[in-house]
Amino acid sequence: MHARVRAADAPCSRCQSPSARVHGRYLRRLSDAAVSGTRVVIELLVRRFRCLNDLCPTVTFAEQVTGLTSPHARYTPLMRGTLTSIALALAGRAGSRLALALGAPAAKDTLLRLLRAFPEEPVGQVRVLGVDDFALRKGDSYATILVDLERRRPIDVLPGREAEPLADWLVDHPEVEIICRDRAGAYADGARTGAPQAVQVADAWHLWKNLGEAVEKTVGTHYARVRAAFEKQPAAEPSAPAADVAAPVVAPIGTQDVHGRERRLVVRTRERFALVQGLLSEGASLEGICRRLQLDRSTVRRFARATCIEELLVKAVNRTTILDAYRSHLHQRWNEGCHDTAVLHREITALGFTGDIQSVRRYVRNLTPSAPAPAPRLAPRPRRIVRWIMTNPGNLTAEDAVALKEIRAVCPELDAVSDHVRDFAEMMRDLRGDQLPQWMERVEKDPLPALHSLVNGLRRDQDAVIAGLSSPWSSGQVEGQNTRVKFLKRAGYGRANFDLLRLRILHRT
Repeated sequence: MHARVRAADAPCSRCQSPSARVHGRYLRRLSDAAVSGTRVVIELLVRRFRCLNDLCPTVTFAEQVTGLTSPHARYTPLMRGTLTSIALALAGRAGSRLALALGAPAAKDTLLRLLRAFPEEPVGQVRVLGVDDFALRKGDSYATILVDLERRRPIDVLPGREAEPLADWLVDHPEVEIICRDRAGAYADGARTGAPQAVQVADAWHLWKNLGEAVEKTVGTHYARVRAAFEKQPAAEPSAPAADVAAPVVAPIGTQDVHGRERRLVVRTRERFALVQGLLSEGASLEGICRRLQLDRSTVRRFARATCIEELLVKAVNRTTILDAYRSHLHQRWNEGCHDTAVLHREITALGFTGDIQSVRRYVRNLTPSAPAPAPRLAPRPRRIVRWIMTNPGNLTAEDAVALKEIRAVCPELDAVSDHVRDFAEMMRDLRGDQLPQWMERVEKDPLPALHSLVNGLRRDQDAVIAGLSSPWSSGQVEGQNTRVKFLKRAGYGRANFDLLRLRILHRT
């Protein structure tokens, strides 16, 4: 498209004085929005005028067309807005590919410049603030996102997840009245320093998660008792084996393999636990133990924090397989003289087995004749027990409710844990945070070390925890924003710097 300006004069770009004295002409090429997918370029003939104001330092200036041109721009405002929207949604290479498909080609660097030049919206007044961290590179670098919970949008992104940046930001916003956060100590210190007038609210979901972790540790500590109680009860057999045929050795459940030897994982766990506990008793530090045993710090910390070996063996001894439900049938058919693996595999497949023939072959390879022994009843996995304890009793199936009742009957500690979890759930549901001190006192009366550690942590942050159990505000919106941030971060494939990621977080709706 070819065009020219026909105005008689033009205002000076600096002093705004009109001038009609033409100094020269030149041709400007402006990219405009595509028409039916076809690229549009406007060739505009513009004039350069002399400024007639002797006091103005400008000698000559080019005329501008309102709504079409701006100094040094190669895009019309419509085209610039389109490319900026593409940059906000897709940023570099992906945005460049989309722009080309829409008939508005632009290089990836051009889109990034438009994105970085996009003006930030003012933060405004913030009354309820949500704070959380997200990983730029997991385990390496992190950032902090701030969300206005009333307007439901992110308002700033801070580098790192330390207390100082948050405190500095809060000092500039004394209007903040409520701060919703997780239980990270850095954010608690930053909020206390930067906004002492604000009420800190510990997120209820994180409190429930902390309780679940304590319950899982408790179940792991007492799981040996639960497993022993279940194994004393024989599982229901579809049919009894022939009396004159010897039964094979039943594959032991727990710490032994089919040969009756302790599993290698169990032996290694026992050895490491003894070594770590022995070095701790000698006064060695965790770092020293890591160097001496050549173990990762998280592994050494797990062995150091464990109160007994059963807490560490709970996962090792409960490795069930999809073949466990069909062992009785395999034993019976083996005793009857059927040693053809293909036949055995077809038979249990008809009963619902979904594994391959190799798993059956590996299992029956170790079967040898011996005295008959009833198949033990499989104990539920520890995480399933935790799920039963953490679930509303009214939402449990009849079978799960019966199993949980059996577990509570054989283990008083898990019975007490179940009562404490239900009391906490009612307190959180009814927003009765004032009952927290009494709940902590009841927990401390029972021999539950994992829950005692939880209570000690709650006491260090008691005011925020009580507010979290009493207030309708939570960090739910912040977690939702974090999910969106993860999408934006992964869409950048790690090529975006922090400033670009921050702009996309703040501006993309």
